[in-house]
Amino acid sequence: MKKKCIFHIPFKIDKNYAAASQLRPMKMIQAFKDIGYDVDVVSGYGKERKEKIKVIKDNIKKGVKYDFMYSESSTEPTLLTEKNHLPLFPLMDFSFMKFCKKNNIRIGLFYRDIHWKFDQYKKSVGFLKRSVAYGFYYYDLFMYNKILDVMFLPSIEMGKYIPLNYNYERMKLPSGCDYIDCGYNHNKVHNDKINILYTGGLGNLYDLELVFKIINEDENYTLTIVCRENEWKSQENKYKRYINDRIKILHLKGKELDEEAKNADVFCLLAKPSHYWEFAMPMKLFYYLSHKKPIIAVKGTIGGRFIEENKIGYTCEYELDSIKNKLNEIYENRSDLEFKFRNMNEVFEKNTWQQRAREVKEELMKSNF
Repeated sequence: MKKKCIFHIPFKIDKNYAAASQLRPMKMIQAFKDIGYDVDVVSGYGKERKEKIKVIKDNIKKGVKYDFMYSESSTEPTLLTEKNHLPLFPLMDFSFMKFCKKNNIRIGLFYRDIHWKFDQYKKSVGFLKRSVAYGFYYYDLFMYNKILDVMFLPSIEMGKYIPLNYNYERMKLPSGCDYIDCGYNHNKVHNDKINILYTGGLGNLYDLELVFKIINEDENYTLTIVCRENEWKSQENKYKRYINDRIKILHLKGKELDEEAKNADVFCLLAKPSHYWEFAMPMKLFYYLSHKKPIIAVKGTIGGRFIEENKIGYTCEYELDSIKNKLNEIYENRSDLEFKFRNMNEVFEKNTWQQRAREVKEELMKSNF
Protein backbone atom coordinates (compact mmCIF):
# COMPACT_ATOMS: atom_id res chain seq x y z
CA MET A 1 0.00 0.00 0.00
CA LYS A 2 1.37 3.43 -0.97
CA LYS A 3 2.42 5.91 1.69
CA LYS A 4 0.17 8.96 1.92
CA CYS A 5 0.80 12.64 2.60
CA ILE A 6 -1.29 15.82 2.59
CA PHE A 7 -0.44 18.74 0.32
CA HIS A 8 -2.20 21.98 1.24
CA ILE A 9 -2.30 25.35 -0.50
CA PRO A 10 -4.93 27.98 0.38
CA PHE A 11 -5.56 29.14 -3.17
CA LYS A 12 -6.51 28.01 -6.66
CA ILE A 13 -3.56 27.19 -8.93
CA ASP A 14 -3.65 28.89 -12.32
CA LYS A 15 -1.90 26.35 -14.55
CA ASN A 16 -1.68 28.83 -17.42
CA TYR A 17 0.10 31.56 -15.46
CA ALA A 18 3.87 31.08 -15.61
CA ALA A 19 4.73 32.51 -12.19
CA ALA A 20 6.77 30.84 -9.45
CA SER A 21 3.82 30.92 -7.03
CA GLN A 22 1.78 28.83 -9.48
CA LEU A 23 4.53 26.58 -10.83
CA ARG A 24 6.17 25.55 -7.56
CA PRO A 25 3.13 23.82 -5.99
CA MET A 26 2.61 21.73 -9.13
CA LYS A 27 6.29 20.76 -9.17
CA MET A 28 6.22 19.74 -5.50
CA ILE A 29 3.01 17.71 -5.85
CA GLN A 30 4.58 15.75 -8.71
CA ALA A 31 7.85 15.36 -6.79
CA PHE A 32 6.07 13.76 -3.83
CA LYS A 33 4.40 11.37 -6.25
CA ASP A 34 7.77 10.63 -7.87
CA ILE A 35 9.28 9.56 -4.53
CA GLY A 36 6.41 7.16 -3.91
CA TYR A 37 3.61 9.10 -2.21
CA ASP A 38 -0.12 9.07 -2.78
CA VAL A 39 -0.77 12.79 -2.39
CA ASP A 40 -4.11 14.08 -1.11
CA VAL A 41 -4.24 17.69 -2.31
CA VAL A 42 -6.20 20.46 -0.63
CA SER A 43 -6.32 23.42 -3.02
CA GLY A 44 -8.75 25.71 -4.84
CA TYR A 45 -11.11 28.38 -3.58
CA GLY A 46 -12.72 27.97 -0.18
CA LYS A 47 -15.67 25.76 -1.11
CA GLU A 48 -13.43 23.34 -2.97
CA ARG A 49 -10.93 23.20 -0.10
CA LYS A 50 -13.74 22.61 2.38
CA GLU A 51 -14.88 19.51 0.47
CA LYS A 52 -11.35 18.12 0.25
CA ILE A 53 -10.68 18.80 3.92
CA LYS A 54 -13.82 16.84 4.89
CA VAL A 55 -12.64 13.82 2.90
CA ILE A 56 -9.23 13.84 4.57
CA LYS A 57 -10.70 14.32 8.05
CA ASP A 58 -13.01 11.34 7.44
CA ASN A 59 -10.01 9.30 6.29
CA ILE A 60 -8.09 10.14 9.46
CA LYS A 61 -11.06 9.25 11.64
CA LYS A 62 -11.25 5.89 9.84
CA GLY A 63 -7.60 5.22 10.65
CA VAL A 64 -5.94 6.20 7.36
CA LYS A 65 -2.33 7.14 8.09
CA TYR A 66 -0.71 10.26 6.61
CA ASP A 67 3.04 10.61 7.06
CA PHE A 68 2.94 14.41 7.14
CA MET A 69 1.27 17.58 5.89
CA TYR A 70 3.21 19.92 3.61
CA SER A 71 1.68 23.32 2.92
CA GLU A 72 2.70 26.32 0.84
CA SER A 73 1.60 29.85 1.67
CA SER A 74 0.01 32.20 -0.82
CA THR A 75 1.62 35.50 -1.75
CA GLU A 76 -1.59 36.92 -0.26
CA PRO A 77 -2.73 36.37 3.35
CA THR A 78 -4.41 33.00 3.79
CA LEU A 79 -7.79 34.51 4.65
CA LEU A 80 -7.84 36.79 1.57
CA THR A 81 -7.32 34.28 -1.24
CA GLU A 82 -10.91 34.18 -2.47
CA LYS A 83 -11.75 35.83 -5.81
CA ASN A 84 -13.24 38.83 -3.99
CA HIS A 85 -10.43 38.84 -1.37
CA LEU A 86 -12.93 38.67 1.49
CA PRO A 87 -12.33 36.38 4.51
CA LEU A 88 -15.26 34.08 3.78
CA PHE A 89 -13.60 31.02 5.37
CA PRO A 90 -11.79 32.54 8.36
CA LEU A 91 -11.29 29.36 10.41
CA MET A 92 -11.14 26.59 7.83
CA ASP A 93 -7.46 26.20 6.90
CA PHE A 94 -5.94 26.72 10.32
CA SER A 95 -8.60 24.56 11.99
CA PHE A 96 -7.71 21.79 9.56
CA MET A 97 -4.03 22.15 10.44
CA LYS A 98 -4.89 22.00 14.16
CA PHE A 99 -6.93 18.85 13.54
CA CYS A 100 -3.97 17.22 11.81
CA LYS A 101 -1.63 18.28 14.59
CA LYS A 102 -3.93 16.75 17.23
CA ASN A 103 -3.78 13.52 15.23
CA ASN A 104 0.04 13.46 15.40
CA ILE A 105 0.61 14.54 11.80
CA ARG A 106 3.67 16.78 11.65
CA ILE A 107 3.18 19.93 9.61
CA GLY A 108 5.64 21.86 7.49
CA LEU A 109 4.88 25.01 5.53
CA PHE A 110 6.86 26.74 2.80
CA TYR A 111 6.63 30.48 3.50
CA ARG A 112 6.89 31.78 -0.01
CA ASP A 113 7.79 35.43 0.34
CA ILE A 114 8.11 38.41 2.64
CA HIS A 115 7.58 40.99 -0.11
CA TRP A 116 4.92 42.71 2.00
CA LYS A 117 7.65 44.03 4.30
CA PHE A 118 9.46 45.85 1.49
CA ASP A 119 9.06 48.99 -0.58
CA GLN A 120 7.90 47.18 -3.73
CA TYR A 121 4.71 46.17 -1.89
CA LYS A 122 4.03 49.77 -0.88
CA LYS A 123 4.53 50.89 -4.47
CA SER A 124 2.17 48.31 -5.95
CA VAL A 125 -0.65 48.20 -3.35
CA GLY A 126 -2.78 51.14 -2.22
CA PHE A 127 -2.65 52.42 1.36
CA LEU A 128 -6.09 51.16 2.47
CA LYS A 129 -5.74 47.70 0.97
CA ARG A 130 -2.18 47.46 2.27
CA SER A 131 -3.20 48.46 5.80
CA VAL A 132 -5.86 45.74 5.91
CA ALA A 133 -3.52 43.12 4.45
CA TYR A 134 -0.81 43.76 7.05
CA GLY A 135 -3.08 42.59 9.84
CA PHE A 136 -3.87 39.36 7.98
CA TYR A 137 -0.19 38.71 7.20
CA TYR A 138 0.59 39.01 10.91
CA TYR A 139 -2.34 36.72 11.72
CA ASP A 140 -0.82 34.06 9.43
CA LEU A 141 2.50 34.29 11.29
CA PHE A 142 0.72 34.11 14.66
CA MET A 143 -1.09 30.94 13.63
CA TYR A 144 2.01 29.37 12.10
CA ASN A 145 3.75 29.80 15.44
CA LYS A 146 0.99 27.83 17.18
CA ILE A 147 0.74 25.06 14.60
CA LEU A 148 3.89 24.42 12.55
CA ASP A 149 6.65 21.96 13.28
CA VAL A 150 8.83 23.31 10.47
CA MET A 151 8.81 26.43 8.35
CA PHE A 152 10.58 25.98 5.03
CA LEU A 153 12.08 29.09 3.43
CA PRO A 154 13.57 29.93 0.03
CA SER A 155 16.74 30.80 1.97
CA ILE A 156 17.70 30.85 5.64
CA GLU A 157 18.65 34.49 5.19
CA MET A 158 14.97 35.34 4.65
CA GLY A 159 14.18 34.29 8.21
CA LYS A 160 15.59 37.43 9.81
CA TYR A 161 12.99 39.56 8.00
CA ILE A 162 10.03 37.58 9.34
CA PRO A 163 8.54 39.44 12.34
CA LEU A 164 7.37 37.83 15.61
CA ASN A 165 9.11 35.18 17.68
CA TYR A 166 8.77 31.57 16.58
CA ASN A 167 8.74 28.08 18.14
CA TYR A 168 9.08 25.96 15.00
CA GLU A 169 12.23 24.84 13.20
CA ARG A 170 13.38 26.70 10.10
CA MET A 171 14.95 25.04 7.09
CA LYS A 172 15.84 26.25 3.62
CA LEU A 173 13.90 24.71 0.74
CA PRO A 174 14.58 26.64 -2.47
CA SER A 175 13.10 25.71 -5.82
CA GLY A 176 14.24 22.62 -7.68
CA CYS A 177 15.44 21.48 -11.08
CA ASP A 178 13.61 19.54 -13.78
CA TYR A 179 15.00 16.74 -15.91
CA ILE A 180 15.22 18.34 -19.35
CA ASP A 181 16.65 17.04 -22.61
CA CYS A 182 19.39 19.63 -23.06
CA GLY A 183 20.29 18.50 -26.56
CA TYR A 184 23.41 16.91 -28.00
CA ASN A 185 25.51 20.09 -27.96
CA HIS A 186 24.57 21.30 -24.50
CA ASN A 187 28.25 21.53 -23.50
CA LYS A 188 29.51 23.53 -26.49
CA VAL A 189 29.60 27.22 -27.30
CA HIS A 190 27.31 27.56 -30.30
CA ASN A 191 29.08 30.08 -32.54
CA ASP A 192 31.44 33.05 -32.57
CA LYS A 193 29.10 35.08 -30.37
CA ILE A 194 28.20 34.30 -26.76
CA ASN A 195 24.44 33.78 -26.54
CA ILE A 196 22.94 35.11 -23.30
CA LEU A 197 19.40 34.24 -22.23
CA TYR A 198 17.20 35.78 -19.54
CA THR A 199 13.79 34.38 -18.67
CA GLY A 200 11.37 35.81 -16.15
CA GLY A 201 9.81 39.05 -15.02
CA LEU A 202 10.51 42.62 -16.06
CA GLY A 203 9.77 45.55 -13.78
CA ASN A 204 10.90 47.16 -10.54
CA LEU A 205 12.44 43.99 -9.12
CA TYR A 206 13.85 42.91 -12.47
CA ASP A 207 15.70 45.92 -13.88
CA LEU A 208 17.93 44.76 -16.77
CA GLU A 209 18.79 48.13 -18.31
CA LEU A 210 22.58 47.81 -17.88
CA VAL A 211 22.52 44.42 -19.60
CA PHE A 212 20.54 45.80 -22.55
CA LYS A 213 22.93 48.73 -22.87
CA ILE A 214 26.08 46.57 -22.82
CA ILE A 215 24.81 44.00 -25.33
CA ASN A 216 23.56 46.78 -27.58
CA GLU A 217 27.12 48.14 -27.81
CA ASP A 218 29.14 44.90 -27.99
CA GLU A 219 28.94 42.69 -31.09
CA ASN A 220 30.45 39.67 -29.31
CA TYR A 221 27.14 38.84 -27.63
CA THR A 222 23.48 38.23 -28.33
CA LEU A 223 20.71 38.63 -25.77
CA THR A 224 17.37 36.86 -25.69
CA ILE A 225 14.72 38.02 -23.22
CA VAL A 226 11.81 35.65 -22.57
CA CYS A 227 9.05 37.31 -20.56
CA ARG A 228 5.29 37.66 -20.36
CA GLU A 229 3.86 39.86 -23.11
CA ASN A 230 2.04 42.20 -20.73
CA GLU A 231 5.24 42.83 -18.78
CA TRP A 232 7.15 43.66 -21.94
CA LYS A 233 4.45 46.11 -23.02
CA SER A 234 4.64 47.85 -19.64
CA GLN A 235 8.45 48.18 -19.91
CA GLU A 236 8.92 48.58 -23.66
CA ASN A 237 9.47 52.35 -23.60
CA LYS A 238 12.38 51.87 -21.21
CA TYR A 239 14.17 49.26 -23.32
CA LYS A 240 13.20 49.78 -26.96
CA ARG A 241 16.08 52.18 -27.67
CA TYR A 242 18.52 49.32 -27.04
CA ILE A 243 16.89 46.78 -29.38
CA ASN A 244 18.96 45.74 -32.41
CA ASP A 245 19.47 42.58 -34.46
CA ARG A 246 21.36 40.92 -31.57
CA ILE A 247 18.66 41.52 -28.95
CA LYS A 248 15.30 39.79 -29.24
CA ILE A 249 12.20 39.66 -27.05
CA LEU A 250 10.15 36.46 -26.97
CA HIS A 251 7.05 35.31 -25.11
CA LEU A 252 7.44 31.58 -24.63
CA LYS A 253 6.74 28.92 -22.02
CA GLY A 254 6.92 25.17 -21.63
CA LYS A 255 8.59 23.20 -24.39
CA GLU A 256 9.02 26.25 -26.61
CA LEU A 257 11.03 27.93 -23.86
CA ASP A 258 13.10 24.77 -23.35
CA GLU A 259 13.93 24.70 -27.06
CA GLU A 260 15.04 28.33 -27.00
CA ALA A 261 17.16 27.67 -23.91
CA LYS A 262 19.17 25.07 -25.85
CA ASN A 263 20.63 27.92 -27.92
CA ALA A 264 22.02 29.75 -24.88
CA ASP A 265 25.64 29.66 -23.75
CA VAL A 266 25.11 31.63 -20.55
CA PHE A 267 22.00 32.36 -18.50
CA CYS A 268 21.48 35.81 -17.02
CA LEU A 269 20.64 36.83 -13.44
CA LEU A 270 22.02 40.36 -13.79
CA ALA A 271 19.05 42.28 -12.42
CA LYS A 272 19.70 45.52 -10.56
CA PRO A 273 20.31 44.49 -6.94
CA SER A 274 18.18 45.56 -4.01
CA HIS A 275 17.97 44.58 -0.36
CA TYR A 276 15.32 42.06 -1.40
CA TRP A 277 17.74 40.06 -3.55
CA GLU A 278 20.05 39.50 -0.58
CA PHE A 279 17.68 36.73 0.59
CA ALA A 280 15.13 36.08 -2.21
CA MET A 281 16.28 32.98 -4.11
CA PRO A 282 14.89 33.24 -7.67
CA MET A 283 13.14 30.19 -9.07
CA LYS A 284 14.69 30.94 -12.47
CA LEU A 285 18.15 30.08 -11.11
CA PHE A 286 17.05 26.45 -10.81
CA TYR A 287 15.39 26.54 -14.20
CA TYR A 288 18.76 27.65 -15.58
CA LEU A 289 20.49 24.87 -13.64
CA SER A 290 18.06 22.38 -15.21
CA HIS A 291 19.61 23.26 -18.57
CA LYS A 292 23.11 22.76 -17.14
CA LYS A 293 24.46 26.02 -18.51
CA PRO A 294 26.62 28.53 -16.59
CA ILE A 295 24.87 31.50 -14.98
CA ILE A 296 26.09 35.06 -14.56
CA ALA A 297 24.70 36.90 -11.53
CA VAL A 298 25.25 39.89 -9.29
CA LYS A 299 27.80 39.50 -6.51
CA GLY A 300 26.31 39.79 -3.03
CA THR A 301 22.85 38.47 -3.93
CA ILE A 302 21.67 35.12 -2.56
CA GLY A 303 21.66 33.74 -6.11
CA GLY A 304 25.19 35.01 -6.68
CA ARG A 305 26.41 33.30 -3.51
CA PHE A 306 24.81 30.01 -4.60
CA ILE A 307 26.60 30.26 -7.96
CA GLU A 308 29.96 31.01 -6.33
CA GLU A 309 29.67 28.23 -3.74
CA ASN A 310 28.74 25.65 -6.36
CA LYS A 311 31.09 26.89 -9.09
CA ILE A 312 28.35 26.96 -11.72
CA GLY A 313 28.95 30.35 -13.27
CA TYR A 314 30.19 33.87 -12.74
CA THR A 315 29.45 36.88 -10.55
CA CYS A 316 30.26 40.57 -10.81
CA GLU A 317 29.19 43.89 -9.37
CA TYR A 318 26.15 45.52 -10.92
CA GLU A 319 28.21 48.27 -12.55
CA LEU A 320 28.78 48.96 -16.22
CA ASP A 321 32.53 48.30 -16.25
CA SER A 322 32.29 45.28 -13.96
CA ILE A 323 29.71 43.57 -16.18
CA LYS A 324 31.66 44.46 -19.34
CA ASN A 325 34.88 43.05 -17.88
CA LYS A 326 33.21 39.83 -16.77
CA LEU A 327 31.59 39.30 -20.18
CA ASN A 328 34.94 39.94 -21.87
CA GLU A 329 36.52 37.40 -19.53
CA ILE A 330 33.89 34.85 -20.53
CA TYR A 331 34.35 35.58 -24.23
CA GLU A 332 38.14 35.31 -24.10
CA ASN A 333 38.17 32.12 -22.00
CA ARG A 334 35.75 29.84 -23.78
CA SER A 335 37.51 26.73 -22.53
CA ASP A 336 36.53 27.75 -19.00
CA LEU A 337 32.95 28.21 -20.16
CA GLU A 338 32.86 24.69 -21.59
CA PHE A 339 34.43 23.32 -18.39
CA LYS A 340 31.58 24.86 -16.39
CA PHE A 341 29.08 23.18 -18.74
CA ARG A 342 30.46 19.82 -17.62
CA ASN A 343 30.52 20.85 -13.95
CA MET A 344 26.76 21.26 -13.70
CA ASN A 345 25.68 17.59 -13.40
CA GLU A 346 26.70 17.06 -9.79
CA VAL A 347 25.06 20.29 -8.63
CA PHE A 348 21.94 19.47 -10.63
CA GLU A 349 21.43 16.09 -8.94
CA LYS A 350 21.55 17.69 -5.50
CA ASN A 351 18.85 20.20 -6.43
CA THR A 352 16.06 18.34 -8.25
CA TRP A 353 12.42 18.71 -7.24
CA GLN A 354 12.52 15.07 -6.14
CA GLN A 355 15.40 15.90 -3.80
CA ARG A 356 13.35 18.76 -2.35
CA ALA A 357 10.48 16.34 -1.66
CA ARG A 358 12.91 13.94 0.06
CA GLU A 359 14.20 16.80 2.22
CA VAL A 360 10.65 17.60 3.33
CA LYS A 361 9.93 13.95 4.05
CA GLU A 362 13.11 13.45 6.05
CA GLU A 363 12.55 16.59 8.13
CA LEU A 364 8.88 15.93 8.88
CA MET A 365 9.33 12.20 9.53
CA LYS A 366 12.11 12.71 12.10
CA SER A 367 9.98 12.00 15.14
CA ASN A 368 7.91 9.35 13.38
CA PHE A 369 10.61 6.68 13.21
